[in-house]
Amino acid sequence: MSVGELGRAVELLVRQVGHWQQPRWAATAAGGNVSRADLVHRLVQEIANRAADAEGGPRRTVPRLDNDLALPDQLRVVAADLVAAAPPPEVLARAAAEVTATREVL
Repeated sequence: MSVGELGRAVELLVRQVGHWQQPRWAATAAGGNVSRADLVHRLVQEIANRAADAEGGPRRTVPRLDNDLALPDQLRVVAADLVAAAPPPEVLARAAAEVTATREVL
């Protein structure tokens, strides 16, 4: 898994949700019992955890901002942090798979 493939997966998800307004974020994700916003925030936290692990630093809670419209930007930031940490290819592969899986249930 290359950095480019993770970047592509993130960009596809951001393009899918980047124009959403609050009601769409608040809707329940397909086949689940959480909102779309909660699902994407969970993904953001997981990517942030992977970046912290790759850096050898402590995991930190990603703040849940009041405005769900910031979620695509949060995803871009934590994905960039993961890439900057230069993790092994399997970490990038798992992260890309999580992004793709999240995108499919939105």
